[in-house]
Amino acid sequence: MTTPPLVSPFGSQPPPQQQQQQAQAARDVNTASLCRIGQETVQDIVLRTMEIFQLLRNMQLPNGVTYHPNTHQDRLGKLQEHLRMLSVLFRKLRLVYDKCNENCAGLDPVPPEQLIPFLDDDSSKHEDRTGGQSRASSEERREILEVNKTLFD
Repeated sequence: MTTPPLVSPFGSQPPPQQQQQQAQAARDVNTASLCRIGQETVQDIVLRTMEIFQLLRNMQLPNGVTYHPNTHQDRLGKLQEHLRMLSVLFRKLRLVYDKCNENCAGLDPVPPEQLIPFLDDDSSKHEDRTGGQSRASSEERREILEVNKTLFD
């Protein structure tokens, strides 16, 4: 006597709460991965643009030279396909750009001076520039400077 396999009351579909969580996760894409997608899209745009210029360079103008209409139509078709694909890539890049801006809208911009640890100990100059820094961040900066000194000395 064997026991029948357990069957979910929802059939083969996951419960509705799990479906909602998966849909939410799909909508909340990591901004770093969006930037990577944007970088790959820019590389594709550059590649397509180079191919378009290559096609244009190899096209001959019909200026009295032996003219092959089939070759010309084939190259014209390739050129139009590249231009269509380039338009699609620019739209994709715009979507990625808008989504990244949407994800980063609530973030406060951090000045680059706070992100880069300084090697020299010009603490007086740095304190003048960052007068509004909290005590904890200035202590953290001092610790970073101490670690840098031990590493680079």
